[in-house]
Amino acid sequence: MNDTAPDLASQLLDCIVCPLTRSKLTMQDNYLVSEIGGLKYPIVDGVPVLIADEAILPEGYATLDAFKQAFKDHVAN
Repeated sequence: MNDTAPDLASQLLDCIVCPLTRSKLTMQDNYLVSEIGGLKYPIVDGVPVLIADEAILPEGYATLDAFKQAFKDHVAN
């Protein structure tokens, strides 16, 4: 096993952000979760799917538009 893999994953997390809120992402199970808002981006076959329309919404938000409205001060244009 390659000992640099965890370091590489850590370095990658330092470089990528949520495409919607531009906030830091953290690894939780098989998802990258945005620090602001809690959007959960799936990791499919080892590749993060950083598409807001594909993200799992946090509880309390029925649509991505509702999420965007709630976090309008943080949503990137």
